[in-house]
Amino acid sequence: MEIPSSVPDSRPEPRAAVLGRFLRGSLGSGVAVGARTAGALVLNKLLAVYGGPGGLTLLAHFQNLMALFTTLPNDGVHVGVVKYLAPLRAGSGRYRAWLGAGLVLNVAALAVAALALLLAPGPLVAVFGRGLGWVAGLLAGLALLTGHALVVSVLLAAGRLRAYVGLTVLLSLLGPAVVALVLAGGGSIPAALLAYLLAQGATLGPALLVARRAGLLPSLRGRISRAGLRALGRFLLMALSVLLFSKAVDFSLRQVLIRQFGLGPTDLWQAVAKLSDNYTMVFSALMSSVYYPRLAALSGRPTERRRLVRTVLALLAPGLALGLGALWLLRGGLLAVLFEARFVEANFLLAPQLLSDWLKFLTWVLLFLLTAQARVGQYVAVQAVSALVLAVLLALLLPTYGLLGAPLAQAARYGLLLAWCLWFFRRELSH
Repeated sequence: MEIPSSVPDSRPEPRAAVLGRFLRGSLGSGVAVGARTAGALVLNKLLAVYGGPGGLTLLAHFQNLMALFTTLPNDGVHVGVVKYLAPLRAGSGRYRAWLGAGLVLNVAALAVAALALLLAPGPLVAVFGRGLGWVAGLLAGLALLTGHALVVSVLLAAGRLRAYVGLTVLLSLLGPAVVALVLAGGGSIPAALLAYLLAQGATLGPALLVARRAGLLPSLRGRISRAGLRALGRFLLMALSVLLFSKAVDFSLRQVLIRQFGLGPTDLWQAVAKLSDNYTMVFSALMSSVYYPRLAALSGRPTERRRLVRTVLALLAPGLALGLGALWLLRGGLLAVLFEARFVEANFLLAPQLLSDWLKFLTWVLLFLLTAQARVGQYVAVQAVSALVLAVLLALLLPTYGLLGAPLAQAARYGLLLAWCLWFFRRELSH
């Protein structure tokens, strides 16, 4: 259900204006991104130093577990909410319909998560060795964090970047602080990880307060919009493909590496993957808060949309190459400073990981077009084929190269995917 723009396509913004808008938005989100990055680095350091062998891997496994249950709301419902709320006036009938549909779908996603954890906890939480009380706390934390993400998506749709920054800083500070307190008090790693989730979920309260004061959360009355459910359901299907063909694949890959190499050696791969996660989080936050909302707003203005895509790619390709190249030059002490001295052994994994991420980021810029245009079938097909290619590459490379096979497989996967995207979106890239 596209919402047509009332602005004609005959007078597109010049390239300099597009670039300026993108850079101003990026700078505006810089504080939030910096806070998230700092929080992630501190959390990684805590688990690397005080978690013992396997501590970093358990952190990553827990965060991956969280992603399994938050992908449907975050990468599906909330992406659709931003797209459809952005052009509307808060409080209008259509605004209430989209918001109500988003809330209903979030509740449904959480119900599915609860069923999965209660009916088949073994494959999901056995590695943490905790009982039903821990699982109940996990569900409570997931519900709070999902609510926070919904409210933040409403703020982003309204262009309230300052509020988004403040809430992100708060969330980024609370998690590591609580983990430090639990570990300092002699608590176990699973207990610290659960406290981390609950502390982040507690930011739902401030988020609700900010959004209500801004008039962005009107009371919801009347029937649930079937049209809204169907339209947001398309984004939910795209998120389901991310869940099945990305998050679940990552979860399974880590389990395979743990079984084949053990927790200690897998920590080496996990350190490099965690470094990747940190700057990937920066990139994802900028794209989600600056690039995607603008791309969605230009859905009815193809000329300006093409200009935006070309400008962003032209900026990011060399910029990312320089940034990732700088990380490569700093590789001697980078992993030791960010994690612990023993992780210097993972330097041999860094080059293919950096190459993989450069290819991945450029691919994402183009794949956002499928999301903004709600092209569900093509998006799901891309995710499925990408996962299949990765599985084949891992089967071929892991037996020969060991841990090195994991980043090599990722680099080959994204190289093939970027080549396909450049061909498929050639009209978007042409002048």
